[in-house]
Amino acid sequence: MKWWNAWRGARHPFPAEAWAEGLARVPLLQALPAEEANRLGERAWAFLRRKRLALFDDELFDLPARLALVAQACLMTLHWSEDEAREAFANVHEVRVLPEAFRRRVEEMDEAGVVHEYEDERVGETWHQGPIVLALSDIQESGGWGGFNVVIHEFAHKLDMGNSLDADGFPPLPRDIDARDWHRVFTGVWDDLQAHLARGDAPPIDDYAASHPGECFAVCCEYFFTAPDILDAAYPELYALLARYFRQAPLQRCPPH
Repeated sequence: MKWWNAWRGARHPFPAEAWAEGLARVPLLQALPAEEANRLGERAWAFLRRKRLALFDDELFDLPARLALVAQACLMTLHWSEDEAREAFANVHEVRVLPEAFRRRVEEMDEAGVVHEYEDERVGETWHQGPIVLALSDIQESGGWGGFNVVIHEFAHKLDMGNSLDADGFPPLPRDIDARDWHRVFTGVWDDLQAHLARGDAPPIDDYAASHPGECFAVCCEYFFTAPDILDAAYPELYALLARYFRQAPLQRCPPH
């Protein structure tokens, strides 16, 4: 297949200048060593060619902006093999960008079996085989070292859904991570978050992580990549577990807060 890859590469040469510009726009990505940044750019370019990016206004997203957007998702699988990375996001077919946060009519059943309906404002949304929906305003707030990244959050849900229809905080695990260890560590974090809220204290990470196990995983992924010092200080065992899962150590490249 080497001839096929060479032919494909000749038809779609890597846009080095556009990637350099996109990289310069995202502080989170600027911290990568040159070799990793180059590899990430190639993965982002390949991702952009395979997936559909639906934009409400094409003029707002030049090629550097598109590369910078998908690169934040590809960062999560940067140290996985090509096959692993492709399989991890096999359930991603389309990424839609809307101009602002959107509202959904939500129905939820409580422990007593009573169904509650309410309007929920969302900055992102993900379905198992459906699109990832992102709000432009929140994409613009992502990319820094503040613990918030809507791209990483929603793509974390897609990782989570790799073995189930719903995000449950238990993604497919590599062979070197025991499912019992994963459950124990995340259960400890979940219990600590609930204890903080029960006492009326602010948790060490965004309290949205305490709303659902799937959100706990997604929020912790955000912190792992964009505020690893905060995550490591609060939950060092979880940081170490995610470092094994993602096979990288963002704490080493994180600037001091």
